[in-house]
Amino acid sequence: MFFRKLCLFSFLTPLEVKTKFYSSEMSDLFLEVQIQNISSSTVFIQKVSLKPSEMYTGAELNTVNQAGEDECTFGTRPILQSMEGRQYLYHLQLKQEFSEKAGTIRGLTEMGKLDIEWKRNPGEMAILRTIQLEREALVYGNMKLSLETIPDTVILEEPFHITCKITNCGDRKMKLFLKTCDTDSIRWCGSSGRYLGKLPPNSSLHFTLTLLSLKLGLQSVSGIWITEKLLKKTYVCDDVAKVCVISSMIKMKS
Repeated sequence: MFFRKLCLFSFLTPLEVKTKFYSSEMSDLFLEVQIQNISSSTVFIQKVSLKPSEMYTGAELNTVNQAGEDECTFGTRPILQSMEGRQYLYHLQLKQEFSEKAGTIRGLTEMGKLDIEWKRNPGEMAILRTIQLEREALVYGNMKLSLETIPDTVILEEPFHITCKITNCGDRKMKLFLKTCDTDSIRWCGSSGRYLGKLPPNSSLHFTLTLLSLKLGLQSVSGIWITEKLLKKTYVCDDVAKVCVISSMIKMKS
């Protein structure tokens, strides 16, 4: 007596979106978003926003300061021509309450979502496209070494300080010993070895090191050895950071 026919229409979005995560030495994350108009007509990008997961805080890096005011790097032009693309950058930082558990996370991790509002013609209602963000968690093993503080620029042959953080990612207590080894461009100041103490599972400790560079330019901070006494295992931490080394004459001129 009654007949109803349902018709399904495929809807092809004109936007191609690619995302990529980058890790830094400070355990922060940077998200790169590439949006390209792959259709033959013009598209209006009304808004692009990041909503991070509860573990992270997010900040946009898509503005420049002009005359004391922040302006979008793309200006006020919302139009995206055919085959034209844009690149958005975001900074994600792990919240303090989750920092101790970061090393125990395995597999795919939810990083939040990306909302893109677009339309084909002015005056139309914007269409919302939501992209769920996921990232494969890094596997650090039983121990993770990261840098908390390091200067961007240092003076040649002048000592500077860095603050390191060791996290026990395993399920057993560690007994740690530190040893520093000189390289062709880096010299460590003070004692070459010291006892760091015991580190329970899922906890961290901080320590400060003093070093100086013997070469100009962008130099790698290497030569940190951490020995776990109970398992008699040594972790060699090379290229943990980069530092720009300048001469004292350049500093005086600036």
